[in-house]
Amino acid sequence: QVQLVESGGGLVQDGGSLRLSCAVSGGTFSINVMGWFRQAPGKEREFVATINWSGTNTYYADSVKGRFTISRENAQNTVFLQMNSLKPEDTAVYYCAARQSTALNVLARRYDYWGQGTQVTVSS
Repeated sequence: QVQLVESGGGLVQDGGSLRLSCAVSGGTFSINVMGWFRQAPGKEREFVATINWSGTNTYYADSVKGRFTISRENAQNTVFLQMNSLKPEDTAVYYCAARQSTALNVLARRYDYWGQGTQVTVSS
């Protein structure tokens, strides 16, 4: 059974940076795409970024393009989300997700496995 564990969330000031990590274990051979999503209070879960397992292909939401970078460390089965120039509107619970299909996807329902989430709060 694939398990995803996020870490790295916290409280940061407007304009600050955070680096989220997602450790993947159990059945990693079946995973081809990883993604980050976020959910703010009272809002639907929204796509942030996605990457293929080799790290050669990425895609970002327009709202984070140029500020966030998704990457992966194959040896450690870990995916990262480097978040720079953070804004108060980035405040949300951030979730790591994995899917078996080889195609990148922005829809949460297309992902097969989810982590428990990590809170990111950006103060103004």
